[in-house]
Amino acid sequence: MATAEETNVTLAQYQGWVDRQKRSRRRWRSAIDPARIRDGAEKLYKRFVLEGILRQKLIPPSQDGRHVPLEPGLARRKPLKDDRTGRPYLSNFIRSSRYTLWNFLPKQLFFQFSKLANFYFLIIGILQMIPGLSTTGSFTTIAPLIAFVALSMAKEGYDDYRRYKLDKLENKSVAWVLDPENLFAKTDRRSRSELLRIGKLGRSHGAHVRIAEVEAGMGNEVEQAKKWTQVEWQDVRVGDIIQLRRDDNLPADIILLHATGPNGVAYIETMALDGETNLKSKRACPLFAKHCNSIAEMTSLDAEVVVEDPNLDLYNFEGRATVKGETMPLTMNEVVYRGSILRNTTKAIGLVINTGEECKIRMNARKNVHAKAPEMQYAVNRIVVVLVGFVIALSLGCTAGYIVWRRDHEGRAWYLRHTSVPLKNIFIAFIIAFNTLIPLSLYVSLEIVKLGQAYLLNDIEMYDPVSDTPMVANTTTILENLGQVSYVFSDKTGTLTENLMKLRKVSVAGTAWLHDSDLQKIAAEKEAKNKLPAYQEAGVETAKGRQTPSPKATAPGSGVDFTNEHLIDEGRLPNIHSARLNSASQWKSTARPGQAQPELNTEDILRFLRAKPNSPFSRKARQFILCIALCHTCLPETRDDGSVTFQAASPDELALVEAARDMGYLLVDRAAQSIKLESHDIDGSTKMEGYQILDVIEFSSERKRMSVVCRMPDGKLCLFSKGADNVILPRLKQSQLATQAMSSVERRASVRKSIELEKALKRQSLQNVKRDSMNLVRAASTLDRRDSRGRRKSNIITDEVDYWLSRRENDGIESEFESDDHFMGGGRSMEASRAIEPYDSLVDESLALNEAAVYERCFQHVHDFASEGLRTLIFGYRYLEEDDYQKWKTVYHQATTSLVKRQERIEEAAELIEQSLDLAGATAIEDKLQEGVPETIDKFRRANIKVWMLTGDKRETAINIAHSTRICKPFSQVYILDAAQPDWQENMADALVEVGRGMAPHSVIVIDGHTLGVVEGDEVLHALFLDLAVRVDSVICCRASPSQKANLVKCIRHQVPSSVTLAVGDGANDIAMIQASHVGIGISGREGLQAARISDYSIAQFRFLQRLLFVHGRWNYIRTGKYIVGTFWKEVLFYMLQAQYQKFNGYTGTSLFESTSLTVFNTLFTSLPVILLGIFEKDLNSETLIAVPELYSFGQKNRGFNMLQYLGWMFMAASSSAIIFFSVYCLYGTSHYPADTGLYAVGTLAFSLAVIFINLKMLVLELHNRTVISFLGLFISILGWFLWNVLLSLVFSPSPGPYVVRGSFIKGFGKNGMWWLVHFVALSALIVFELAVSAVRKSLWPTDQDLMQEVEHIDGVMDVIKEHAGEHGGEAGPVYQSDENAADPPSKKLSVSTAVSAPIGTAPSLSLRETGGWHFGGTKRGSRHMTDEHYVPPEFTPPAEERENPMDIAGKKQKSTPGAGTGRWIHDESPTIVATNPPAAAGAGSAQNEDFYFTQSPVELKTPTSGGRPWPLSN
Repeated sequence: MATAEETNVTLAQYQGWVDRQKRSRRRWRSAIDPARIRDGAEKLYKRFVLEGILRQKLIPPSQDGRHVPLEPGLARRKPLKDDRTGRPYLSNFIRSSRYTLWNFLPKQLFFQFSKLANFYFLIIGILQMIPGLSTTGSFTTIAPLIAFVALSMAKEGYDDYRRYKLDKLENKSVAWVLDPENLFAKTDRRSRSELLRIGKLGRSHGAHVRIAEVEAGMGNEVEQAKKWTQVEWQDVRVGDIIQLRRDDNLPADIILLHATGPNGVAYIETMALDGETNLKSKRACPLFAKHCNSIAEMTSLDAEVVVEDPNLDLYNFEGRATVKGETMPLTMNEVVYRGSILRNTTKAIGLVINTGEECKIRMNARKNVHAKAPEMQYAVNRIVVVLVGFVIALSLGCTAGYIVWRRDHEGRAWYLRHTSVPLKNIFIAFIIAFNTLIPLSLYVSLEIVKLGQAYLLNDIEMYDPVSDTPMVANTTTILENLGQVSYVFSDKTGTLTENLMKLRKVSVAGTAWLHDSDLQKIAAEKEAKNKLPAYQEAGVETAKGRQTPSPKATAPGSGVDFTNEHLIDEGRLPNIHSARLNSASQWKSTARPGQAQPELNTEDILRFLRAKPNSPFSRKARQFILCIALCHTCLPETRDDGSVTFQAASPDELALVEAARDMGYLLVDRAAQSIKLESHDIDGSTKMEGYQILDVIEFSSERKRMSVVCRMPDGKLCLFSKGADNVILPRLKQSQLATQAMSSVERRASVRKSIELEKALKRQSLQNVKRDSMNLVRAASTLDRRDSRGRRKSNIITDEVDYWLSRRENDGIESEFESDDHFMGGGRSMEASRAIEPYDSLVDESLALNEAAVYERCFQHVHDFASEGLRTLIFGYRYLEEDDYQKWKTVYHQATTSLVKRQERIEEAAELIEQSLDLAGATAIEDKLQEGVPETIDKFRRANIKVWMLTGDKRETAINIAHSTRICKPFSQVYILDAAQPDWQENMADALVEVGRGMAPHSVIVIDGHTLGVVEGDEVLHALFLDLAVRVDSVICCRASPSQKANLVKCIRHQVPSSVTLAVGDGANDIAMIQASHVGIGISGREGLQAARISDYSIAQFRFLQRLLFVHGRWNYIRTGKYIVGTFWKEVLFYMLQAQYQKFNGYTGTSLFESTSLTVFNTLFTSLPVILLGIFEKDLNSETLIAVPELYSFGQKNRGFNMLQYLGWMFMAASSSAIIFFSVYCLYGTSHYPADTGLYAVGTLAFSLAVIFINLKMLVLELHNRTVISFLGLFISILGWFLWNVLLSLVFSPSPGPYVVRGSFIKGFGKNGMWWLVHFVALSALIVFELAVSAVRKSLWPTDQDLMQEVEHIDGVMDVIKEHAGEHGGEAGPVYQSDENAADPPSKKLSVSTAVSAPIGTAPSLSLRETGGWHFGGTKRGSRHMTDEHYVPPEFTPPAEERENPMDIAGKKQKSTPGAGTGRWIHDESPTIVATNPPAAAGAGSAQNEDFYFTQSPVELKTPTSGGRPWPLSN
């Protein structure tokens, strides 16, 4: 822990940094202030463009809020006016598309010419059209430029048009509006059939229109029903009164007027707004509830609603309602926002207060969305700048050459006498001649390449058969960004989870039980489906479990028939045990896959209750099940087929009621004040029991508990309570004993976490010592030889690959749950006790009678359940005396009817009765994750991708999900930032010191929306928070609004400019962050299609991100990079031939090539090879990329396209150009008669060599995925070139000049053997040169890509890789058994060779060359197991530049001292820790990661500034 002095120093440093920044800004203001210039420009734009031309003005705030009269039909007669503008309120039309008809052209022109190459060609085209300057024509540049730009604009327009069509679908959804005067029918002439067609469209958005029900109207009055008119959403107006039916979406923000739920309650799902899964209960204002029960009452009502101006705040609302002179306040309890869904309520009526873009959800969406540009475009712009400089330098050189030539030779040329050309014209002519060094077709061909890449994204592996949803690419512009992602910002509900809750474990009387009846049912259905192909599946369970049928006589899913007496046949108990043990393996914790699960399940409870109904355990178990069955607010509904469905306000309650049903207590009826439960007697007969519900004390976020007072069938009064453990514990009857038990559990948990932390740090420290590893590729070269034992070395390498992959997949995942396992099962060994008494093996009755042991075990179970990512609840109960209850009832009634501080008084009354509870047990609910989510996040961590979870749900839920998804590890240091705590700022500074020193091997920040708002409002705290956020492994932001999510994404983009961000979500509340990120991914999930509609790419499941990023993202990044450098390479190679020829023509600009062939060089002969390379290149197999996500760092570090790589390719282009030119000049140009050595023959030879070599290099030497298509392209391009020469020889007419084309190829040099021999010699030299350079590079500077390509060709390796690249990723492959105290398995000949931990701010990752984890010596597959001591969590692994390559081809030894001057932590006995890399440079892909350095002492944190980014400096 950091000391108080260190914390204070850290805060002071950040305060000092902020003060210095302010002083610096003041100095700028005194001189030239860019901000002042920008502000001035904005004012001018506002004054002349917005206000002058567009007539737009900023809307001032209203004086007294928005006044909306409650008068049916008023808004239909004449639209209400906004007092702020004097014009009608905004329509309910929404637009998510980026462009309109008016702004498409100017925005796209700006976007297209922000590409520097396009701007460059625009300038060249303008110069070319000036008479007398161009030697290549006037329109050869500007005409194709216009065509290319128009094509790109058309593609962007088409992409946006698809968004517009999806917007149109939502705008044309239907709603029912009260129109008593039938005014809408007078203004809208559409037929009823058209409205019905629109209504079908609206159903896709949840607007399930029931025309017959609507026509029934309120109170089944036909006349009233005719007053409701069906309108499109875009026609809804402020002041309209709308009617909603169950499962309808809200078309606008409304004030609730009437609801048909119990006590006038409407249940609202706000998951698309804030991500919360619990339904919100909304009530109409009492004034409206009394007067809005019929249309007649509303028509005669004199009422007005005054609400606040439209704003972003989703969690606060202010307003007032005035009815007949009486006024009451309006709060969040009466308002319902657009994006919500009416649930569990037959009908509701509301008054529209905000429409369209003024709705809360739309205001939280990001406005003025700019077109996204790929990160590679900025690198291309820099290269274009370099090429422009090169063109200018080349033109200056040629102009200088002309000056020398003119001085020495021009005067002696009789045909040039009395003529002169100005030098400026010569210079400009050379610029125009060499302008094609920057290829004009670069972006157009790139669009073709991206269309091909987008087509190949239609991958069957990213198709979800359950929802019949394929992957959809809404844009092709940023495909390469998918291969460079370093931050993933994910929503929780519907993105990581399925929003389906299931009770998974219970703790009863000190024994833990697994509830896996749903898993058994699924397994049984699969087995039946395999046996009977025609088997018909049962109904699919719906979201939130709102329609879950259940037969009344059985416990569905459990497979237990309560009427079958075989359950009490003790002679068959061994089979029961066998079935139980098999079922115990049905469920594994995603947070701790190796943790031992209870051997007992809840079916065993039922068997035990039947066998021993009066035992102590049976009494406690029955009371516990009653707690679950009674303490809730669920409503049962009986279907026509007799099955029962449940309607619940929260999925947690639904899961509990379904679990109670599975355990024998079925809720069959719930009246206003009673509950009927159906259960079974010992003999299997059905019995019905009624429980009178006297009071329900509802759950709230402050109370964190819920209670129900029931009168039991025997007349006793009982209070049932459920809540969080820290809330129920002090209210237990034996609270002191419970506190001691909890303290003991926490103490053991703390010790265990310390041990885990120590192991993690030990593993980290073991990586400091580097050892030379054997050369895997060198071993591969001797595969054909066998060792002395006759075993092929390929088998050894295969085993090592398998071992390494298995170890990496199990990094950070426990293989065993070593401590506290004795708390998970029953009290006895089954095998030892079965012979004595069959059912005694299930439960230890002595344990059920020991309260101290029950308390300790129960709290231990709760802790274990929570560590597995399950949501825990403690249940308690208390039997009440009649007199005590009546006294409390009086107090509670006064509280519920109070008009002042009602909620506070209710909570105070609840405190009086929620005391002295008996412990009933605990439950653990699983928020079911989407398939493959934990494995995907594990692979993201291995791929150097940081995962942030941004959700609107509460903190406890977010942390539970973080554990189950493995965002948090069991040993993670979780720093909770809460502005409600007095010392939270010091805690944040303390966390920064700990993380900065490497004291936390895996760290996670948890911050809520309120605290984030406080942080954003303070410069010092904001700088401190961002510094901490980029250093930790993950961030969890709960209770975050959509705008806060987007702001976090933008902050990271600004803070770590080298990073590429990806946001993924499925709801309307995720739209803002999806638009703010570099790449936006929409999940076609349970929250609708809002996010999928606006996103760049949409998928059905989170796990598909693995393939989208690791495979297609990396391929597209490599393809695009190779296409760009290949295009530049071929232009430099070709036009450098022209430049070299200028020496031989007096620098006159005479072309070496005939103009017709020169014109089609790019189009006909060299476009196909680079396009095919850009579409079909696959450097590695997809299985390899999935199994080894460490390879993904290739794109993050810009190794596929960067300036150094570009310069290398240009060097090769210049060298190859020189080889071609001098081969032609020396071998053919100096030939004697009868060889044709004219300009056309020599130029055609050089042209031919360039075309053939370009095709060979692109489609043979560079392309790894050689297919029939690539060879067909090679054949077409080369053959097409020679056919072109034949064609020119035939069609050209004889004419004098330097280029004698007519018949030259057919009858002239084409028949000369020397001309063809030069082809063979020159091409051989070029290919040998390319291969030699490639061999030297791979030998001296091998990359992961090179090494894996070699490994893939080793026999048997791909079989292992395919095994580990299974659908679920990390679950594939065995692990090794090794000595507990050994750093590596003893059978291994080489040890793990890894460096020290990652620098601050660098997301941990492992690169193949940097892990040192593939060793030789061989261990047989199938007999491997790995203990906790031997896995190495990826979060502790140093970054790429700090580790040794285990497969280093050169086999060179590391000469540098580990950690010295290489950007590493150095742990020694001194208190000083040296580190490099400020967090701003930590983003993946940063090329400057090794260049930053700072020293941190125990009391001082020194951090340098980096590129103007806010890293505090100490004085």
